[in-house]
Amino acid sequence: MRRVRTLLAGLGLTALLAGTAGATTTLEGRTLRHEGAGGTWQRTLPDALGPLSSPLEVGNLVLLGAGPAVYALGAGGVVTGRADLPGIVSSLDAGGDVVTASTLLGGVTERFTLNVNLNAQGGGLSVQERVALPPDPVVTGWLASVADQVPPATLADAARLDPLNPFLTLRLAQAQADPYEALSLVRRTLGGTLPFPAWVQLAARLDGAGFPSAADLALTQAQADASARGVDPEIAVSRAALGAFGNPSGYVGALLAQGRVDRAGVWMTYLRQLHPRFEGGGALYERYARTLDAQGREGEAAEWRQFARSLRPGTLYNLGLEGLGAVRDAARLASLALGLSLLAALLTLAVRAFPAQAEDTRDLGGRYRSWLRRPLARARRVFVAYASPSERLTVTLLALALLGTLGGVQWANLSGAALRSPILSSGTYGGGWWNAQLETLTLRPGPDAALLTALGAQLDGDDTRARGLYTGADACMRNNLGVIARTRGDEPQARDLFRSALATQPDLMAAAFNLGLKPASPEAAFQQRLRPGQPRLCYPDQRRLTRAVTGDLSVTLGAALRSPLALLDPSAGGSARLGLALLGVSGLGALLLLSLLLPRTPLPAARSRPAGFRVLGLLLPGASLLDSPWGGVLLGAWGAVVAALLPLSGLVVFANLPLAGAQAALLGALGVTYALNTLAFVLAEVRHARRAGRERQAGSN
Repeated sequence: MRRVRTLLAGLGLTALLAGTAGATTTLEGRTLRHEGAGGTWQRTLPDALGPLSSPLEVGNLVLLGAGPAVYALGAGGVVTGRADLPGIVSSLDAGGDVVTASTLLGGVTERFTLNVNLNAQGGGLSVQERVALPPDPVVTGWLASVADQVPPATLADAARLDPLNPFLTLRLAQAQADPYEALSLVRRTLGGTLPFPAWVQLAARLDGAGFPSAADLALTQAQADASARGVDPEIAVSRAALGAFGNPSGYVGALLAQGRVDRAGVWMTYLRQLHPRFEGGGALYERYARTLDAQGREGEAAEWRQFARSLRPGTLYNLGLEGLGAVRDAARLASLALGLSLLAALLTLAVRAFPAQAEDTRDLGGRYRSWLRRPLARARRVFVAYASPSERLTVTLLALALLGTLGGVQWANLSGAALRSPILSSGTYGGGWWNAQLETLTLRPGPDAALLTALGAQLDGDDTRARGLYTGADACMRNNLGVIARTRGDEPQARDLFRSALATQPDLMAAAFNLGLKPASPEAAFQQRLRPGQPRLCYPDQRRLTRAVTGDLSVTLGAALRSPLALLDPSAGGSARLGLALLGVSGLGALLLLSLLLPRTPLPAARSRPAGFRVLGLLLPGASLLDSPWGGVLLGAWGAVVAALLPLSGLVVFANLPLAGAQAALLGALGVTYALNTLAFVLAEVRHARRAGRERQAGSN
């Protein structure tokens, strides 16, 4: 049946194209002239429409690519249809009994089949394939931009020639003195077909113009269009992508600043239903809840906070949408604490060895010249050679721990950059632009990467490729195989796959929904409301995405060891300064490991505690007590407390850690470390005095 319809459509289009042989349409510069079917007319197209393609005649319509859209122009050059595409239209082609449009955006070329409907009022256009909009304002903000560039003097004429651009109609409504005429024009803005970013932008303008009911309807239309394009609330959205999609979170902030809490609630509900996992969502949810608290609406505030908490499962360590920031700051805090501890330990050991080192290297040519004259003998007199094995082991462990925490910072940076990339945070998967960009993302081979790639193919309708990628006993993949089976009418196999997926992973919401168990979740409510009767796909959560793009900490450190110079490249989300720190600590750790093999250089008791060493021992708790395990514990505690207090100086900031309210406790802990260190220092001095006395007594005998 489908082949018959396709054949008839092809024959109909062939007849239409043949029927236009006597018509003539030319494009000279930006002036379009038409003679033939539909009469003779001429229209000069404004620069705001962007690049123009060569026109194509179909029946009594003229098709023209302008910017990221194909227009159907009827009698008098009036727009009768528009097809919104994901890139700048570069050409139109009527070969092979079909009309195709080629688009280009960011080096990605796509081809789409256009359905020309001459039976619609005036003639309409639609796209046969799925159109996944990239998060690019050039595409998503194009309609509004075109309308904004029309001068007020020509606004009425522009709205007459393009009645399908609601932004022109809204501008015309705002210029009307008659409120009834303005309201009629506002109703016209809601009667067309728009991509969901344009609906969101239109809703914000309707809201600002004093038409809240119309804005609510526009948001409803936005959700319906987004759902039809495969946008799903389970997929995260970055701040940049959300900005390209109309910036609803920014508009919520503006409404809250104006005190329009009820209107902000409408937009918050839109975000909650369509983009609950947007970047910065945790802060906006809390801001809105505090605003409700201030109005005495504690119940609503508690419900919003509970909703924000419900988004934590599936995130890193269940910390929530912004949990990666907390992981990064915790790793930075640990790195700072370990760095201070290691620096204090090395400085104290160096100061203790300094006088003895000067005396021992005198015969070798001096402290520095001896490296050239007697390098091997000088190597035995480095300052760590005067340290005991337990002291060397302590500083070595500190260096290795510092390397691990710095690697944690690097891992968090790389993971955050990957998760914020437009490929993984544009609200949907699939589409030509997405598939082309996915090739630039180095995915780690495994089921997580396969799930991501297969989902893109399945959303694009390529079930054959998706089935080939869904392998193994992965519960999410089994659910999606069940979706393919149900789509093809094989209900028994679909239910078997859903049951198997749910048995493997009992908390898998998609499988439970597909079995009719009615799970309570935002995604299930979205599916029931906007995709009734359609099975629910399983999408990778934040943990799976992180494993797919960066792996765990060992993978990051392993990559650093294999390609150390790559640490200095910040293009992948890293930091050149952090890369230098990792390289430096790696080298220091290697030297300290080698120092464990050095025999200890004797250090008489009379020279083991010089004045500088004693001063540092009092100023740096635990640094002079590394012979004892408790010294290392005390030094680590001091480093952690000082690192946590450093934000008070303004030198460092840990924005995602709740340290501001713990200052009194941290200061108390710092006092305790100094008190314990003073007690241990006095005891060490007593032991040193006894040892020195025994050595003097033995020397006199």
